[in-house]
Amino acid sequence: MRIDLVSEHASPLAAIGGVDAGGQNVHVAALAAGLARRGHAVTVHTRREDPGQPDRVPTADGYDVAHVTAGPERVLPKDDLLRHMPEFAAVLRRTWAAAPPDIVHAHFWMSGLASVAAAGAGRAGTIPVVQTFHALGSVKRRHQGAADTSPPQRLDLERSLCRTVSHVVATCSDEVFELRRMGLDSDRASIVPCGVDTAVFTPRGPVAPRTAGRPRLLVLGRLVERKGQEDAVRALAAVPGAELVVVGGPPVDRLDADPEVRRLRAVAASVGVADRLVFTGAVARVDVPAWVRSADVVLAVPWYEPFGITPLEAMACGRPVVATAVGGLQDSVADGVTGDLVPPRDPDRLGAVLVALLADESRRAAYGAAGVRRARSRYRWARVVADTENVYRQVLASRRPVEVAR
Repeated sequence: MRIDLVSEHASPLAAIGGVDAGGQNVHVAALAAGLARRGHAVTVHTRREDPGQPDRVPTADGYDVAHVTAGPERVLPKDDLLRHMPEFAAVLRRTWAAAPPDIVHAHFWMSGLASVAAAGAGRAGTIPVVQTFHALGSVKRRHQGAADTSPPQRLDLERSLCRTVSHVVATCSDEVFELRRMGLDSDRASIVPCGVDTAVFTPRGPVAPRTAGRPRLLVLGRLVERKGQEDAVRALAAVPGAELVVVGGPPVDRLDADPEVRRLRAVAASVGVADRLVFTGAVARVDVPAWVRSADVVLAVPWYEPFGITPLEAMACGRPVVATAVGGLQDSVADGVTGDLVPPRDPDRLGAVLVALLADESRRAAYGAAGVRRARSRYRWARVVADTENVYRQVLASRRPVEVAR
């Protein structure tokens, strides 16, 4: 099968940890590699962000990355990319006219717009388009309000995608509920979660250096306000002696100038924990498991989260998780089994849960062991890729009677 993935702002080749580089990049890279291992010809189309990027890059994992020129050849915030999607679609249309794939899988809503425009309008288009949103504008608007920088037409355009794409692959049950509210028929949605590389994220392996005598709490990911790092900092005041290690953000030599780092440090100073807050800066992807293994508890405490891969990585490494009961975290973290779920934006409750968990070594060990089993059975990439491939085959099979009738 020839499969083209479209990921307009999240290249599988990008360094993880930037403002717009995170879980979607990891997902697209792992899905492309897994599909290639299963014998498919896979190309990922992403926007060119540097004039020096070649048109096509074969990867060691067996898939190609095609750089599409659409707008300025430099990094742009993803919320500024909508105006360049017609140009992106035009390149895809020419590419697919010459060599059409069997199926297209669009990642993020703007990728969906470009893919539908290039493949042929509507579900009867020339090439079937499967959509994964990764995040929904309706949820973002609900939680961020006036701070939401998405284009104002995003919600209407996402609703239109629900009518025009062949199928939607949602990453969690909460997302399906939102999609149904947007008008998507239930028989045109499948749940396939994000995954974790259980050969890389393992309980055994290198461990990042520890601070002697201090329990370690760890948060991992992009430094954006909705990820809840401030709540973790405020909760630290209730956890005497523990340190909070924040993994991610800008390179270490740019930490002092980063606005979000400076804001979090000011919060830490105001609650008296500045000496127990540590920023690592950006770390190489290969070093992430060592940092996860160094933690006594891994926190994932966003205000909202479409899915969230940090809990999967923590569970695969045998670390207990404390997460907010939002979005996909409600699916991935088994409350009272692999970790504890807490309300979002509630530092007091978070602090109390952390104190109790750090005081109970046997419960932490039980959570860690259960997490390894859950990650390996439900979230390993081999299963995620196979389930996604099955959706593709179902979509293609459902189109064949229509094609014969034509």
